[in-house]
Amino acid sequence: MAIAWVFPGQGSQKTAMEAGVLDLPGARQRFEQASDLLGRDLLAICAGTNPAGSAGPSDLNDTRNTQPALFVIESLLVDQLKARGKSANLVAGHSLGELVALYAAGVFDVGTGLALMQRRSELMAAAGGGAMTAVMGFVRAELEQLVAATEGVVIANDNSSAQVVLSGTPEAVAAVAAQLNCKRAIPLAVSGAFHSPFMAEAAAAFARELEGVPFADAAIAVLSNTDPTPETSGAALKARLVQQMTSGVRWRETMEQLEASGIEHAVEIGPGNVLSGLIKRGCSGIATSQVAGAADLEL
Repeated sequence: MAIAWVFPGQGSQKTAMEAGVLDLPGARQRFEQASDLLGRDLLAICAGTNPAGSAGPSDLNDTRNTQPALFVIESLLVDQLKARGKSANLVAGHSLGELVALYAAGVFDVGTGLALMQRRSELMAAAGGGAMTAVMGFVRAELEQLVAATEGVVIANDNSSAQVVLSGTPEAVAAVAAQLNCKRAIPLAVSGAFHSPFMAEAAAAFARELEGVPFADAAIAVLSNTDPTPETSGAALKARLVQQMTSGVRWRETMEQLEASGIEHAVEIGPGNVLSGLIKRGCSGIATSQVAGAADLEL
């Protein structure tokens, strides 16, 4: 059976999500490694017990904590799947999940992944001033026409035929959402216009960070957010990652690629089932399952 591992991004986090992985080998050590890097107790932040007034952001929903926390949890689950002899034919991740996909494919080690995630999250948190809104149930041609005619807004996450996320200036995002005939438009609680040209400065800084980081060729083909075609070249995967902050997440096309590649089963690795839900609605021939904690590894 052809299998894909898919990794969720920001929005899938939830308080106490660490409970399901703490008994896995090396789990507490990895949380300590991340905490030492961040300078704050990431395990306590996940559990919702970080004391008020502690150094640095203490909210799990702060992107500076969300991104490293999801990386720790998802990478631990990857390690245990591999330890049990499991593998995949393709890997893909949504936004920050792409870095976990690269780790799962053997492109870099866990220390490198944590360091990149820390830098990425800090740069994105600092690039504030924008807005994002999820829209659902629309006519795509109308949406694309409105976006093209409105300066300062882009489609950041093309999640499915019926769900996208707009990103840009607050005024431009609100204008498109107000004019679009859609079922729902939900402003997102984010600090910036992620996956848009407004991330250019942050993306340039992240590109400089990536310059000195070696990327090995992938042992499993990766579908990137900016180019959802199978790729194993480390150099090509790095180039794609450089573009990710300013380009949209092409998840709708990623799902189409899963079907075209003959994937029969997609395993969502991490908390929640957002990606599984998108795949169920968009890919009728692909079965889905979730691995969110140690209990799921025994299934």
